[in-house]
Amino acid sequence: MTLESEKIEQMNKHVVKIAYFSMEVGLAQGIPTYSGGLGILAGDTLKSCADLHLPVVGMTLLHEKGYFVQKLDSDGNQSEETVQWDPGACMELLPYVVKVRIVGRDVAIRAWRYMIDGVSGASVPVYFLDTNLEDNEPQDRELTAQLYGGDEDYRFRQEVVLGIGGVRMLKAMGYNRLTTYHMNEGHASLLTLELLREHERAPESVWFEQARWDPELVKDLCVFTTHTPVSAGHDRFSNELVRKILGEQRQDSKAGEPPYLIHGIPFEVVDRLSGANDFHMTLLALNLSRYANGVAQRHGQVSSEMFPEYEIDAITNGVHVLTWMSEEFQALMDRYVTGWRKDSFLLRQAVGIPPDEIWVAHQKCKARLFDYVRGKTGVSLDPEVLTIGFARRATAYKRADLLFRDVERLKRMARDAGAFQLVYAGKAHPRDDSGKDLIRRIVQLSRELAGTVPIVYLENYDFSLGGLLTSGVDVWLNNPQRPQEASGTSGMKATLNGVINFSVLDGWWIEGHREGITGWSIGPRPSKASRGAGSDEADVFDLYEKLEHVILPTYYKNRSEWIGIMQNGLALNGSFFNTNRMMLQYVTSAYLRKLD
Repeated sequence: MTLESEKIEQMNKHVVKIAYFSMEVGLAQGIPTYSGGLGILAGDTLKSCADLHLPVVGMTLLHEKGYFVQKLDSDGNQSEETVQWDPGACMELLPYVVKVRIVGRDVAIRAWRYMIDGVSGASVPVYFLDTNLEDNEPQDRELTAQLYGGDEDYRFRQEVVLGIGGVRMLKAMGYNRLTTYHMNEGHASLLTLELLREHERAPESVWFEQARWDPELVKDLCVFTTHTPVSAGHDRFSNELVRKILGEQRQDSKAGEPPYLIHGIPFEVVDRLSGANDFHMTLLALNLSRYANGVAQRHGQVSSEMFPEYEIDAITNGVHVLTWMSEEFQALMDRYVTGWRKDSFLLRQAVGIPPDEIWVAHQKCKARLFDYVRGKTGVSLDPEVLTIGFARRATAYKRADLLFRDVERLKRMARDAGAFQLVYAGKAHPRDDSGKDLIRRIVQLSRELAGTVPIVYLENYDFSLGGLLTSGVDVWLNNPQRPQEASGTSGMKATLNGVINFSVLDGWWIEGHREGITGWSIGPRPSKASRGAGSDEADVFDLYEKLEHVILPTYYKNRSEWIGIMQNGLALNGSFFNTNRMMLQYVTSAYLRKLD
């Protein structure tokens, strides 16, 4: 670094107040440090921090081997290949090294820095932690290699590097004025133990031993966002595993007390904060945060029901407009809406764009997607035909095959109500056999329906393909089992490009949906009596009825109404469901009182 850049760096460290921790961060196509929505959201969040001049720094892991590259054979069988990328091509390796204690040995950690430049000239640094140093044992060098790879032991060690190592790295780099540590999901909650250890009080200043580790001091520093509306999605580890990885012998144990410490803190203190039966990462975060939130209004309610003893607010997610709005729609906005790049609320003025120009821009996006499809699969889709997109993680609750519950009706619908074609994408976790079965089933159905309902399944759903899909289809289909959709940000990306949402009323769509105005719903609105679960039968019936009697007729017979819905989605939903608005809410609800 030059002398001038060093001065700027030191100045920025004194300004930064908020550290944003996330296990995965998705920033660009060439940086494969994400698996899906959580990581892309984290990247969008940090981009908006740069746009808004917020005093934030990001912290994550390098994931030198990424998540995985998905390959599909002709029968739809998924295989996984290692990602190949060079962090040195887009990041700067920094000279700082810190150590964490894992299974009784020191593990060295270094950091790479990526700078996000905002629209007004401000920048936000994102640090990627890396244990691939020669001084480390071979197994420790692999700790930051694979995102969500390995077993629970590997996962917990990664979370040690992120949470404990991340706090230590920030201190080593000179970030000494931080007032808020924002944990994006429970993966990062071990940072609270490092903060608890930092804030240990001197023994002679207190009456009771446990008061040396005062949770209130840490709680005042931390903010927690949960993204998981089902119990199985929250990281939990056995006490035995935690003891093996972070435990050490205790010299002052009394009769009846566990004779060991967890990260230098008495087991009974940690046990009280993380749950009695096992080590619950979400409980640890909730117990040591001054503010907690879900990522949609409905998700906040579900989270409060899951953890009724805690106060959990809701801040609905958004997406970064300049990242996910296509070039064609950005050009339209530039012509008709002055100042929209710096003020996303101005997107509501999209209602004034001439409808024919909206349609021309959309057709260009559609043509670009179809060129990609033809190049990858050899299939030529018809640009005049209604195209439905479905791109999600391939797992059972997403119900990727819900549309195919009555194949014969689909055939009749395509013949009598209007032709339609389907574009699918999505990875199954390498150990999710049911998710892999879903992919195989859809690929097999594409053969059964060939000539009637064209279907393509695109492999390796990633950053770039996500942009093509959310701008190039006509309808964005989303039909997860309620209430398991925390938010659903892909639908927000679609609406920025005039793509109409057709979704179950869960996550963000409960808030963004206006029937026939911004899109269409699938199934009933959730109620307290039903707890929002609904049924496959009711959802399938509503999906078919609206597709046959509303969506297809509107597309083919009332183009002006169709374009009006496209504009309504862009103006009404695009102007609200973005990360600039989201981050301003975090400032007022979670950060503001700690920024001074």
